[in-house]
Amino acid sequence: MIMLRKYYFGQMPDVKAIILAGNLDFGRCPLVSRLSPALWPIVGKPALERLLRHLSRQEIDKAVICSCGNALQLQKNIDGIDTMQLEFLNEPMPVGTAGCIRDAANGNTNTVFLLLHAGIASPPDVRTLLQKHLASGSDLTVVFESNFQSDRAIGAAAEIYICSPQVIEYIPGQGYCDIKEGLIPVMLRAGRTIRSHLLPYPVGNFRNRAGYLAAITTYFKNGGNVNGDFHYTKWNDSEDVWLAESAKVDPSARICGPVIIMDGATVSEKAVILGPSVIERNVCIDKNTLVENSILWEGSYIGQNCEIRDCVVDAGAIVSSDSVVEKAAVTSGRGCEFKLIAKKAMLAEKLPFNIFRGIGICVLMGVFLWSYWPELVELRKIWLKSDEYSIGMLVPFLALHVLWSRARNISECRIRPSIWGLWFFVAAQAMRGFGLYYMYASADRLSFIVSIASLTILLFGWQVFRKTADVLLFLCLMLPLPRYIHTATMLPLQSAAAASAAFCLEMIGYSAINEANIITLNGTIVAVGEACNGLRMATAFLVIIGWIVLLVRREWWEKLILLLSSLPIALLCNTLRLTVTAVVFTKLTGEKWERVFHDFGGYAMIPLALAMVVFELWILRKLTTVSGKAQ
Repeated sequence: MIMLRKYYFGQMPDVKAIILAGNLDFGRCPLVSRLSPALWPIVGKPALERLLRHLSRQEIDKAVICSCGNALQLQKNIDGIDTMQLEFLNEPMPVGTAGCIRDAANGNTNTVFLLLHAGIASPPDVRTLLQKHLASGSDLTVVFESNFQSDRAIGAAAEIYICSPQVIEYIPGQGYCDIKEGLIPVMLRAGRTIRSHLLPYPVGNFRNRAGYLAAITTYFKNGGNVNGDFHYTKWNDSEDVWLAESAKVDPSARICGPVIIMDGATVSEKAVILGPSVIERNVCIDKNTLVENSILWEGSYIGQNCEIRDCVVDAGAIVSSDSVVEKAAVTSGRGCEFKLIAKKAMLAEKLPFNIFRGIGICVLMGVFLWSYWPELVELRKIWLKSDEYSIGMLVPFLALHVLWSRARNISECRIRPSIWGLWFFVAAQAMRGFGLYYMYASADRLSFIVSIASLTILLFGWQVFRKTADVLLFLCLMLPLPRYIHTATMLPLQSAAAASAAFCLEMIGYSAINEANIITLNGTIVAVGEACNGLRMATAFLVIIGWIVLLVRREWWEKLILLLSSLPIALLCNTLRLTVTAVVFTKLTGEKWERVFHDFGGYAMIPLALAMVVFELWILRKLTTVSGKAQ
């Protein structure tokens, strides 16, 4: 009666809030094991802190937080709320919802208890709930949510209970006791009054990733007080996209709300963000990345060309480029593990389809190789007979090595077959028919590479093609140059090799006379043959440097410099080889020794060229790395 009189005079009765903040997911969500759901942010603030401040504004000044073993973590992450008297119960074992009321009461029999779950996105007006409870004269009020998705008016329990002090005598003095299964049956048998109250909207309770995403959706639907919490501006005059003043969003990015982008966040070019999503402070979303119905916690990084759907990304977590993550909790320090788990789950769901698709791909590739077998046999003969193009035999194996080194990255790509691959394959076969009809062998061979590229698009899609395009381009190095290009370059290269070798001989003090492709050195005639024109070395070094470019992690312009330097390095090495060979020929006699040294000189240039490439990489690193002093 005293409490009723307080209510009629507009005063709140003595109320103690009991907040359940224990981890109840039992390890199913990896985020729960790292951070209590009570501390998961609701638009920038931990859910528990937001709930406490909401209660404080409604004149509730006492709260007991039942933490079930993680009280220290909760205390460290909640900013001081001076208007409330907080008490933390650190139960070593679960005691149940009714058990929490018993422990929080601590013998007090003159207090109304308001029980709520800490993970709540849109807490209700508790003053109204208390007034309804007191006016009804019930001993226990169970709060339910409205159900807008079915014909039934009452939805799920809101996990909010209001208890009069008399309920304490119906709770066992120790041990576990739940309200729904333990306390309510006992009170009904004792003739106590239990009533329900229906909220006009869901409150958004959560304990794991899926519930958390649903709770954020509820927050937006309930008209969360975004502008009241932050100084936000509307983005592109959108009604449901809020942007912090210090956030950086590229004009080419597309955002469809409800979306909140907080201070220091960066959204790069052509990124797409679909709501409901929250991008917290200092999050970086790289270019061409899709974020849909996801929450990205503070300081996380999403790489290029990613697809993030229905995910919660932990603070400081990194999602590597070209990743596809769906319905996952991405924790910091597990940047690769989560992708493997997601991929295994996807494979498990579609195993029969993948098996048949794999068999179909193997049959198709077998037919494809059978079709091109005559060209492959002819190509092998060229590799064995021609010194200039013998290095081409290694190109397929080097390409396979590069693909193997990228296997994990490629496996993360989503397989989306594209019909464009069929049209490109038809174009490749037209190129092949043109080469066969007009006897252009180079066009026939090139169609083999184009066909592989088109089949990649047809069977696996554009994402896999983008990951392997440079490797497919590298395969072109296994093909010999077209005959007219080969013939046009042979003589100029031969003359240039002889002239450069004669110049070097004169630089070191020899009297050398260069006539056409003949060098006369102290009476010894050294002929620069077609095999010494440098083309062989150029093709070999281009293959080796191209392989290195595919493996190293450098900027694109650094890789381009390496590729362009392959020809000067090859010509320089060839000149050095001819110079040293000419000098040795003046000392050695005998065709056997001359042939041995000629071949040895060619092999000796390979480590020299590799040393030049390593030195070039070192120079580029020095030129592009800021020193510690400069920083």
